Amino acid sequence: MANAIATPTETGGPAPKVAVAVFLLEGKKVLLGRRRSSIGQSTFALPGGNLEYGESFEGCAARELKEETGLDIANTELLTVTNNLFDDGPTPAHYITVLMRSSMANPSQVPQNLEPEKCDGWDWYNWDNLPSPLFWPLEKMVQSGFSPFPI
Repeated sequence: MANAIATPTETGGPAPKVAVAVFLLEGKKVLLGRRRSSIGQSTFALPGGNLEYGESFEGCAARELKEETGLDIANTELLTVTNNLFDDGPTPAHYITVLMRSSMANPSQVPQNLEPEKCDGWDWYNWDNLPSPLFWPLEKMVQSGFSPFPI
C-alpha cells in the first residue's frame, strides 16, 4: 500500500507520549521558564509535563503547575493540541501536547522554581515581547499567529 501510514513498530521509533502544557495568564503576560533538559535545552517554555495514567488534562495541568512552580490554578480550559516530533537529538521523541489555558487561583501567589534541575526559573513575559529563544513548538505557535488570550 503506497498510501499507508507507518506505525511505530514499522519505523522502529518510540511510541508517542502525551504531555500537558499550560498557558498560565496574568493580564497580557504568560508564565515561562528556561528549560534544562535534552529536548529544548536553554529555551523558554510553558510549564507542564507528562500525563499520568487515569489523569484528566485539567488534573495534570494543576499537578504540574503545583510541582514546578508552587502555584494553584483555576479556570483551566482546553485550547488546542499539537503533534511534535523531536528527531534531531540523541534520543528521538514524539509528543502529543495538550495545551491548556488557566489563571492563578490566588493572584498574590509568586512562582517558585521547585524543580531547579529541570528549569532555571519562572517569570512573567508580555505576549507581545516574548524572550528568545522559545521552545520550538511554542515558537511555531507564536509565528502562526496563535494567541492564548480570550477574544
